Amino acid sequence: MFDAKLRGYIDPPLNRMGKALADLGITANAVTLVGLGFGLAAGAAVAAGQFNTALLFILLNRFADGLDGAIARAAGSTHLGGFYDITFDFIFYGAIPLAFAFVAPEQNALAAAALLFSFYINGSTFLAFATLAQKLGMQTSLRGKKSFYYLGGLAEGFETIGVFVAFCLFPTYFSWVAWTFAAICTLSAISRVFMVRHMVLNHPDPSV
Repeated sequence: MFDAKLRGYIDPPLNRMGKALADLGITANAVTLVGLGFGLAAGAAVAAGQFNTALLFILLNRFADGLDGAIARAAGSTHLGGFYDITFDFIFYGAIPLAFAFVAPEQNALAAAALLFSFYINGSTFLAFATLAQKLGMQTSLRGKKSFYYLGGLAEGFETIGVFVAFCLFPTYFSWVAWTFAAICTLSAISRVFMVRHMVLNHPDPSV
């Protein structure tokens, strides 16, 4: 929900860093892979009960996720890079709730399962429309230049990371926060279905 608004503040410094790294020959894919390492380390730290360490790795993962896009904008984006980016993001988003279920299964498992299910349906509407948008020739740069059409919703990257930070700062409240965010993600998926329906029905090509 806030991702597009934050772009104006986040992109300029990231773009400067991305250009400097691209000039040094550092590739976006390499930074994406490092970011995945940070994300998996965050999950491992949560599973070990080291929540402050997990928080550090979560923030490093998100920094790498922003930086790889900046490098790609400077050096030229690729389809493979876009594939890595979205795939590794989904791995990270799944690893954190799973780790909280592992560290305290009796308290967290059901809430973590509900949150993962909401991520699943939210992600499916997101990716399904990205595929449809490509077929319809639709493009947007509202949330930065992407290798696919990025259709927003109530729960996007900023909100998800805010929730992950809350998990680490207040781990005993994981279940309450997870159930609440699962409901928000589900509403986001439902709203996206209606958004897509409206966009397709109002597409200039009547055969769509």
